[in-house]
Amino acid sequence: MKKSYLVFIVATLVLISAILWFYNSGTSFKILDNLHLVVIFVVVFFAVFIGVRRFTSERRGEPSEDELSKKIMQKASSASYYISLYLWLLLMYIADKGKYETDVLFGSGILGMALIFFLTWVFFYFRGLRNE
Repeated sequence: MKKSYLVFIVATLVLISAILWFYNSGTSFKILDNLHLVVIFVVVFFAVFIGVRRFTSERRGEPSEDELSKKIMQKASSASYYISLYLWLLLMYIADKGKYETDVLFGSGILGMALIFFLTWVFFYFRGLRNE
C-alpha cells in the first residue's frame, strides 16, 4: 500500500517542480524547453496511471503486480535500454556539431530515455507477450 502512495507523491513533486521551473524561467522559453515540458507531463501521466492501477489492485485484494505485469515491465525496460543507446549516440553526434549546450543535451537524453520507456511499455502492454 505504501508503494502506491509513493508513486503519487513523487509524481506530484515532479509536477510542482516543473511548474515552478516554467514560471521562474520567464519569457525565455524556447521550442526545446516546451518539448521538455510536454515530455515531463507525459511521464507524470504515466506514473499516475501506474499508481492508479496498483492502488485499485490493492483495494480489490489482489497483488499490486502480478507475473504478467512484471514480465511486461522487464521486456519494456530491456527494449528501452537498447533503444536508448541509439538515442545517446544521436545526441553525441548532435553535440559534436556544437549546436546545443551540453546540459541541454543531457536533459534531453534523460527525458528521451523516459519517453522511450513509456512508449515501449505501451507497445508491450497493448501488443502482449508472445509465447516464450
